[in-house]
Amino acid sequence: MEWDEQKVLMNIRQADTDDLLDRITAYRLGMELDAIEMIERELFDRGITAGEIEDHQEACERHCIYLPDGTAAMCSFCHKPAVAEGRVWWKVWWLVPIFPRRVRYCAEHSPPPKEPRTK
Repeated sequence: MEWDEQKVLMNIRQADTDDLLDRITAYRLGMELDAIEMIERELFDRGITAGEIEDHQEACERHCIYLPDGTAAMCSFCHKPAVAEGRVWWKVWWLVPIFPRRVRYCAEHSPPPKEPRTK
């Protein structure tokens, strides 16, 4: 794929700060060096300090699920880093369960903890 600096820069400028923080920390290993520099520059222009980026990195390391290549696993429902995994049934016509599949959840999409069953 060809590198188009203008498209990358436009994408970075349109992204919200949380998304850029996720990209520069959780997904850093899967990015081009030029894109990393552009994101860092944009974050600094938005007033984000190196300390805030380090804090976000530490939070990712504590909570995110990482893949063998060192990047964070992505939520199955959005682009945020996953913090939990589960299984759901793949259903035909949303009714008939066929087989279980693995899903990953970010903090926002994570289902509430199940209550213990009482007799």
